[in-house]
Amino acid sequence: MTSKTGSKKSESKKTGAERKFRVVGTRPIRHDGWDKVLGRAVFGADIKLPGLVHGAVLRSPYAHARIVKIDLSKAEAAPGVLAVMTGADMPIAASKVLDLGEEVTNAVFASDRVMARTKAVYKGHPVAAVAAVDHNVALEALRLIEVSYEVLPHVVTIEQAMAPGAPLVHDDLVGSDIGERVEHTNVADHIRYEVGDPEAAFAEAATIVELECRVSRAHQGYIEPQNATALWHQDGKLTVWTSTQGSFSQRNSLSSVLMMPASSIKVVPMEIGGGFGGKIGIYLEPLAAILSRKCGHPVKLVMERRDVFDATGPGPGGIIRVKMGVDAHGVITAATADIRYGAGAYPGASINPAAVCVFACYRVPNARIDAYDVVINLSKTAAYRAPGSPQASFATETVVDEICRRIGMDPAEFRLLNATRGGDRRTDGPTFPRIGNVETVEAIRGSAHYRAKLGRASSPTKKRGRGMASGYWQGIGNKSTVTINVNNDGVVSLIEGSADIGGTRTSIAMQAAEILGIAAEDVHPAVVDTDSIGYTDLTAGSRTTYATGAAAIQAAEQVVEEMKKRAALVWETDEANVRFADGVFTNGAAKNQHLTFKELCGKLDTTGGHVSTTGVVNIRGSGGGSFATHLVDVEVDTDTGKVEILRYTAAQDAGKAVHPAYVEGQMEGGAVQGIGWALNEEYVVGDDGVMQNATFLDYRMPTSLDVPMIDTIIVEVPNERHPFGVRGIGETCIVPPMPAISNALRDALGVRLTELPMKPGRIMAALQAQAGP
Repeated sequence: MTSKTGSKKSESKKTGAERKFRVVGTRPIRHDGWDKVLGRAVFGADIKLPGLVHGAVLRSPYAHARIVKIDLSKAEAAPGVLAVMTGADMPIAASKVLDLGEEVTNAVFASDRVMARTKAVYKGHPVAAVAAVDHNVALEALRLIEVSYEVLPHVVTIEQAMAPGAPLVHDDLVGSDIGERVEHTNVADHIRYEVGDPEAAFAEAATIVELECRVSRAHQGYIEPQNATALWHQDGKLTVWTSTQGSFSQRNSLSSVLMMPASSIKVVPMEIGGGFGGKIGIYLEPLAAILSRKCGHPVKLVMERRDVFDATGPGPGGIIRVKMGVDAHGVITAATADIRYGAGAYPGASINPAAVCVFACYRVPNARIDAYDVVINLSKTAAYRAPGSPQASFATETVVDEICRRIGMDPAEFRLLNATRGGDRRTDGPTFPRIGNVETVEAIRGSAHYRAKLGRASSPTKKRGRGMASGYWQGIGNKSTVTINVNNDGVVSLIEGSADIGGTRTSIAMQAAEILGIAAEDVHPAVVDTDSIGYTDLTAGSRTTYATGAAAIQAAEQVVEEMKKRAALVWETDEANVRFADGVFTNGAAKNQHLTFKELCGKLDTTGGHVSTTGVVNIRGSGGGSFATHLVDVEVDTDTGKVEILRYTAAQDAGKAVHPAYVEGQMEGGAVQGIGWALNEEYVVGDDGVMQNATFLDYRMPTSLDVPMIDTIIVEVPNERHPFGVRGIGETCIVPPMPAISNALRDALGVRLTELPMKPGRIMAALQAQAGP
């Protein structure tokens, strides 16, 4: 790993780029490391409670079918069965928008998704659920439930759904066409952003390239399946234990779906075995709750892997058409994008983030972006790491590469010529503050990888190529709360509500430790339930280290101010005389009076007692988001279509890397996921609307044998909105890999592949088309 720091000083009034950090920027062992390595960490499926019983869910075998009748009598009479439920047991949710951060839906759709009432709209749609004394009894009871279906015509592609006279996924869906109400449609939403006059600019452009790209829906690939355990208490309150990226967003969703006050619901976040955006919405939690209410026991539900693929949300697939024009000097003059994403059975396919990100890396004075949210008879999609951006950027970056080839310009030089900088306007309206877009391109251009020759292929039937691509994710800020309790021995406990799915316990603790002047190991972080901490938004949107870290800094600063008062009491001086720096309090009015943070903590009992503070933030925006540029070398076997990734380098602006190893890990992980989406991963759906590769054996994710070591370059252009300059970095890293690999294949083969995944069959077909009949 190498590091590159932005040339300008940060304008942060609290820190500045010249601040010397003692804790931030180091690599301590993660606080939860031992528990996870030794198997002591408690995940959702590990929960054990007195009287715990087990549940199972019956799911529709059809992509679209009316539920004519459900006969529960045999299941209800079976030995060991304690409760059975259907959609008739679900409260009728009121129409209400649920903004969960990276997932926006309506409570009516959220309710219908977890349990069908009159119609199943995707294969795997729950139609009934059972609670029994053990899991096997519950599974046997499902076999006793008799369901009569009327199979209906289905639509599983965007073209099918948008065709005139197409079967409707929802008879009562009301869509919006740029604000105009549309009934009897599968297009839930059509939005547009426009600036300047693209048609006039195209008319004067020297070079124009237009490509249509297609992207398959792709699963996040988390190992731990969805799970939920619920106990409906006799007093009407509800406790839910679940692996979730947002315990408060879960509480709000449950409140709307179960029609009960949020204050009556406690969500206990368990350790989470991966999420990447896929564990934001609710799936099993309402079912476990209702079964618990019916049987009086805590009920546990855990999905089978097949159910995870059939019934939870992957990232959306789509059709993206991008047109871009440049003048004789290679300056972009115009661009348009038509983005169509398949949302699954309910609206919400991240089309707005796609529109925000599609041209964000480039200055485009004349642009128009149209984006369509299309419902189809597959499970509703969910966030997947920079939701919406990888698919749209795949199209943009392949067009950019094609332009570079046509005008004979180096791809790095083209990007530097056209890159957005601080002060530039995004097509959707906002103006960028200070950002690190240019710096990531410069980092790649200055890398050893860029300067190295590609080398000869390993055999005559193989060809090598190199590709570059850039990407952007805007990130979010939102609400976070952190409480710090100071102990007499100088160790502090840090209480937070952000689920830890990437080492954020440590990255947040490090920011508090930096303010307090103590070691990261002397901050003990804990992620607690919704009754034990103030409101905190989800762990997603690249917000946690950024926003919850800011709350931790605020709480730590309050600790320092309170400790100054205690030091003033010890020295019998005015509080204004007390100074604090590098973990040491000094008396500015007297010589040789100083106390370390730990020493002063030992005097808390005699100066007023326990110190506890709470930091609360509600941050608007992310401070410009994060940019990345990737470079990849590939070798392609022209006899088989097999692609080998030879070398991969990722550069990304982290603002300030709190824990560099975690930053590197995010960059590496995002690159690997992008490689999988580029070359292998897809939902293979048959004509019957059923996924045909719903196992990890058949759904081909990369392994360590499929990828090289990922070289990372951390670029640090401080974020002006964070005291330490931190930017969220967990998502941008998945945006450039797909187009970078496409561009490398174009370089190697001389043909452009525009459909993902670029699997061997598609490569061979492209080569055969190139060769002609």
